[in-house]
Amino acid sequence: MKKVSLIIPCYNEEQALPIFAGELDKVRQELRQYDFEVLMVNDGSSDKTLETMKKISEEYDYFKYLSFSRNFGKEAAMYAGFCNADGDYVAVMDADMQDPPSLLPEMLGILEQGEYDSVATRRVTRKGEPPIRSWFARMFYKIINKISDADVVDGARDFRLMKAEMKDAIVSMCEYNRFSKGIFGWIGFRTKWLEYENVERVAGETKWNFWKLFKYALDGIINFSEAPMSIASGFGIFCTFVAFVMMLFFFIRKLVWGDPVAGWPSLVCIILFVSGLQFLCIGIMGKYIAKTYMETKGRPHYIISDTNKDDVNKIN
Repeated sequence: MKKVSLIIPCYNEEQALPIFAGELDKVRQELRQYDFEVLMVNDGSSDKTLETMKKISEEYDYFKYLSFSRNFGKEAAMYAGFCNADGDYVAVMDADMQDPPSLLPEMLGILEQGEYDSVATRRVTRKGEPPIRSWFARMFYKIINKISDADVVDGARDFRLMKAEMKDAIVSMCEYNRFSKGIFGWIGFRTKWLEYENVERVAGETKWNFWKLFKYALDGIINFSEAPMSIASGFGIFCTFVAFVMMLFFFIRKLVWGDPVAGWPSLVCIILFVSGLQFLCIGIMGKYIAKTYMETKGRPHYIISDTNKDDVNKIN
């Protein structure tokens, strides 16, 4: 009997988890030919998510929980799940029901045919999302696909079902600064995309505000592209060239016409503009240096303080 491991990153999902568990169990009843394992990863929640996980694991014996010692972030929660999942098929899902468990039978059926290594989902609409946020999201997907090797599909969700071979490839990429959407695309493998209408959260509130999404997008671009560094270098070359041309112009003007160099306001504006570009370029380079610094420290991605699963990598 083949085993299916489901990874459920959770942060303050006290209200949504019982609903998710009930719906998932209905799907499991339809898929009795598979052995299920659900890894709920508590990412340092501040509500009663851990207590809820323990109750669910008592009600459904195939539900296991991994609880972090603090909040490490969703990327760390997903990585912890990948490191501890041992199924023939592995999936990542959110507990808020925006990743419908009802899609699992179709996804498993596609993988069983053997043509694909993973089945991923993408939203065809952004119903219920603010227009400005949707616009920025689409621009991010366009930019990152143009400047990096990561194949990130517009509207792609983290919800995907994959074979164990693909899961092992993800685990082997043990970088500290993780961007899973980029990793999924970078490692390749044959992927089938399933499109579905956007689904609202069943309970609770989203943890992703505009600023967090912006930082996440920025991290994704920096993690998978050197383009920002190239742009910074280009700015430097351009400003140096313009400064040299201006110096030559004023020197010749002084020799030929003897005019004094006037225009202090414009000069101050130019200095401020160039200084701003310098700070921008230094900031971009600083981001790369900071990420390199974090990689070299070799800190663990996560620390598990409580679990009911055997043979767990508690620190990795």
